[in-house]
Amino acid sequence: MPTLLVKNIARLATFDDEGREIADGAILVRDNVVEAVGTTDELAGRAADRVLDLSDHVVLPGLINTHHHMYQNLTRVMVQDEELLVWLKTLYPIWSALDDEAIGVSARVAMAELIASGCTTSSDHLYILPNNCTLDATIEAARDIGLRFHAARGAMSRGESQGGLPPDACVETEDAILADAERLIGRYHDASRHAMSRIVLAPCSPFSVTPELMRNAAALARRHPGVTLHSHLAEDLFEETYCQQIYGMRSVDFAQSVDWLGDDVWFAHAIFLSSDEIRRFAETGTGVAHCPTANMRCGMGIAKVREMLDGGVKVGLGVDGSASNDTSNIFMEARQAMMLQRVAPQRYLSEAPGGRGGFGGTPSALSAREALRLATRGGAGLLGRDDIGALAPGMSADFIAVRLNQLGLSGTERDPLAALVMCGPFRVDYSFINGREIIARGAFRDFDLDGALAAHRKVMKRLYTP
Repeated sequence: MPTLLVKNIARLATFDDEGREIADGAILVRDNVVEAVGTTDELAGRAADRVLDLSDHVVLPGLINTHHHMYQNLTRVMVQDEELLVWLKTLYPIWSALDDEAIGVSARVAMAELIASGCTTSSDHLYILPNNCTLDATIEAARDIGLRFHAARGAMSRGESQGGLPPDACVETEDAILADAERLIGRYHDASRHAMSRIVLAPCSPFSVTPELMRNAAALARRHPGVTLHSHLAEDLFEETYCQQIYGMRSVDFAQSVDWLGDDVWFAHAIFLSSDEIRRFAETGTGVAHCPTANMRCGMGIAKVREMLDGGVKVGLGVDGSASNDTSNIFMEARQAMMLQRVAPQRYLSEAPGGRGGFGGTPSALSAREALRLATRGGAGLLGRDDIGALAPGMSADFIAVRLNQLGLSGTERDPLAALVMCGPFRVDYSFINGREIIARGAFRDFDLDGALAAHRKVMKRLYTP
């Protein structure tokens, strides 16, 4: 098996259980797994097939994106000033023209953008599948580019004629949804350690599917080890009103009624949780994908991330779709998460001495390192992974390096790790995924980025001409 020794790392942030940050750090990789982590001196006697000197770089685990809609990069910067319902109803008709070519091309561009900005593992929630589209196109794109991928088989089954939000042309029958989910699990799901491909079952939202689909999807997922569950929840006040009117309960109560609370479930957004609902998430192990930029972009609100973390809720980060965020950069989401918690309304409430909140030297609502932990260990926890999100012996060889000697990072020598959140954004200089070098010296090694962009422009013009 080939070996790689990365040495002379200016700052190696492991995000291991001890939170070690190592000056003059080194990593030894054997095949696709980290074999040893320490200082350069400690690993100096280890023989390796290749030695990579990363002097003047900060190295950390690859970032993990837990919520995305990759096809939406075909409709960036549209519906710029409207709230969520208008945004959705404007874009649904455009998305109804998607086909497999569009799905595959948009996925390749989205994955390249994520990898270039530090992501090594991503989920993608593909919930609109018109014109016989399939998830296969996104899974094949991930294999081609080398991204570790959790493909979320989304679905909408409740159209306008049945009291749902999406137009009938954008929904599928529930039998077809479940049959395709079973097919995808059988063909692509890998529950083993260091797996590059896993399947997630992901009915879209309480206002676009029926309770029966939610229950049946949960039952199907739980028959297969490692298949997890994902959906939107508590994203918009409209959703709370809808759940009260249709189901006679709040959205979290609805989720519980259809067996959707548990340590195999994570929800995107979860902005409007009460303190009691946050406690229930913590008790059941239910997770939250925090998408701060999209939440601000659509004017939805500020999730109670500090309260969730203090209460023991699993929280990771998501870029959300590129029509509600317009970019795909987890470092930027970490920065937005940190900043947004510092201006959250609860931040200004008086608290007991020594608690969080307020001014006068009390702890930050969310620190830079906490934000990066959401982007690494937090994301791994949501995806049900114990093999990514940290650099330690036995972990997957997913890591990134950012060059410190560059404009925008000057003057950050005192804390280069925090600088990756507080400054930026940056492109990575190196990205290794599953031991494979995807980016070297700031450029993709094997991926034809120019060709992907040209194909993307062609598809975009075919789908939509202003």
